[in-house]
Amino acid sequence: MEGRRPPLLLRVLSSLPLLLLAPALWACGSGLGTLEGAAGGRDLFGIAKSDGTGYSPCEVSSTLAFVNDPATTETVLAEVGVSSRARRGILSHRDGPDGVFGTRDDDPFDDLEELDAVPYVGPKTIELLATHAGGHCAGEGSCRVDATLSFLNDPTTTVEVLAELGVYAPARTRLIAHRDGPDGLFGTGDDDPYDSLAEVDAVPYVGPATLDLLVRHASAACGLAAPGIVEVVFSPKPWGQSHLAKVTQWIGEAESHIDVAMYSLRDGTVIQALEAAAARGVSIRLLYEKASEDRKDPAGTLSARLEDAGIEVRWINKIMHHKFAIFDGPRADLSAAGTARVVSGSGNWSYSAGTRYDENTLFIEGNPEITLRLQDEFELLWNHSRPVVWNESIPSLFTDVVDDAAIAAVDTQASHAYFTSANFRTYESSRYGPTFSRVRGRNEIADQIVAEIASATQSIWIASGHLRSRPIAEALLAAHQAKPNLDIRILLDNQEFISEGYHNYQQYKLQRCLDDARSEAEIEDCYDTGFLFSFALHQAGVPVRFKAYAYRWHYRYAVQMHHKYILIDGRKVLTGSYNLSDNAEHNTMENLLVFDGAAYPQLVQDFVDNFEALWELGRAEGRYEAFLAEISDGVGPVPIVFEPMTLTYEEFDALKAAIRAACPAVDSDDYKDDPENHTTCYP
Repeated sequence: MEGRRPPLLLRVLSSLPLLLLAPALWACGSGLGTLEGAAGGRDLFGIAKSDGTGYSPCEVSSTLAFVNDPATTETVLAEVGVSSRARRGILSHRDGPDGVFGTRDDDPFDDLEELDAVPYVGPKTIELLATHAGGHCAGEGSCRVDATLSFLNDPTTTVEVLAELGVYAPARTRLIAHRDGPDGLFGTGDDDPYDSLAEVDAVPYVGPATLDLLVRHASAACGLAAPGIVEVVFSPKPWGQSHLAKVTQWIGEAESHIDVAMYSLRDGTVIQALEAAAARGVSIRLLYEKASEDRKDPAGTLSARLEDAGIEVRWINKIMHHKFAIFDGPRADLSAAGTARVVSGSGNWSYSAGTRYDENTLFIEGNPEITLRLQDEFELLWNHSRPVVWNESIPSLFTDVVDDAAIAAVDTQASHAYFTSANFRTYESSRYGPTFSRVRGRNEIADQIVAEIASATQSIWIASGHLRSRPIAEALLAAHQAKPNLDIRILLDNQEFISEGYHNYQQYKLQRCLDDARSEAEIEDCYDTGFLFSFALHQAGVPVRFKAYAYRWHYRYAVQMHHKYILIDGRKVLTGSYNLSDNAEHNTMENLLVFDGAAYPQLVQDFVDNFEALWELGRAEGRYEAFLAEISDGVGPVPIVFEPMTLTYEEFDALKAAIRAACPAVDSDDYKDDPENHTTCYP
């Protein structure tokens, strides 16, 4: 999987000559910065175009993305107003000598100069393309100025933060001193927040290098285009308002084909919708985790039922934990990436996921990059899967049209997708057939999350059913230690609570494992073995809360906090099927989707609102205090499965102690061995 490119603004600014970043007289009040001293003045955020005016980096990026998009056909260019000879020249250049997009001879456009060199493409054509593709870019320069001023005026931007950024010592102390006023305290009457970049430039020791650094850091996300529409449906909800209802709708609206990768498929209405779609001729392929069991004796299983309906069902030799589907996607035609629909998230297609658990499910339309990346993942798994031998009349369909070049052509900084499949190699087993095998030393998604944690300057909010990944936990501890003012909040499910004694037992087991290890591989296995990190984070002073609903966890009555999302600085959301655990990284096929709030502000805000509501669940109502009083009054049986509430470590620990004191039998073998039949404790 290719490395991530630096944000657009960094690439543009880093290409500007140092002369252009000389101390300058910045335009005040207009929100746009120009530098005097270069010939005729220069727009910091613009580049030259062929007719002498300036296109912003946003317009450049959007125009190139548009012409390189496989969905941009001759018909589309005609609708934009491009002449017939120009549009044929553009597509001929992009698609290469064979005239087919997505093959090795493709030549996607790298800059406007390359586009301008196409015969019959002149200033007018480029203007048409930029106007069409970059219509969302208005005010990009203002965005960069505003972002830089907001960063400097933010109270979480301290001398230490500026030091981490690389700002020269005399400059960083004076930048903060100017902002905080003579008393050196933020938020008092003598504060002098920055109103313009001219004011920033006037601070002693702030020169071109410092301005460049600040603008690069603060405004890296400005001008990101938002491909398509991304909406999130949170659970729990009544079925009719849940993700299951919308999934059913999209299945019913599919015209040609559906590819599904699903861990759990149990909702009857969704299953019936799939059968109905197959009956009307929609081609459906299903990668299904439970098929690995169903295939042993298929009769009477869901896998057999779906195969009887004409849906091919296959399985892989690793845990298939994805929860995504692609509707009318680029299975065989890359141009479909621009019009396809995609569903992905933490929620399985089960009644509990829709109506009982805390989940998030994304509904994505018109995002070629995410669509192509998910289609590529599906094909990788499908092409190395094993069949459920049942309905042999279903023709097996294997395709592989998506490649790195096709994805690169639509790659943006607005969204991305990562997959744990990168941690595996594939081979053909003589006994078992197509096989995935772990490659040691690879941590595809954990590495991405660790990098995002390290990049945070203001906040890291995590809502996750689990936190059992050593790299991620250690990154959180390092961030907490290095940046004490960083707002870190960890919200976990009931099952992640452990006592100090159990934490110490884990440490003891780890040390024994390390003492017995005789190779690097064995040492790696010791560290990768499941380890619950909630107490370690709490002990280090990181705020950890739990969605608490039971004294003892059991899946039959658990109303799980099943999210798997991370918010970075309230400006970026990472979400998907990926549990924060070593098992997810090395034994399971998972995905992590990333969306930048500069391009998807409403999506990120929806996740922020969801987190804030869960963080305070039941607290304003005094649910904890009332329940503690109820079990402490010594009257009647003690509920050990109770109304959900969010508790701190200390509160949950105290609640468990109160339950034990009120009903000691709760720790008897009967209660431990049969928790689903002991939801109330009788003293």
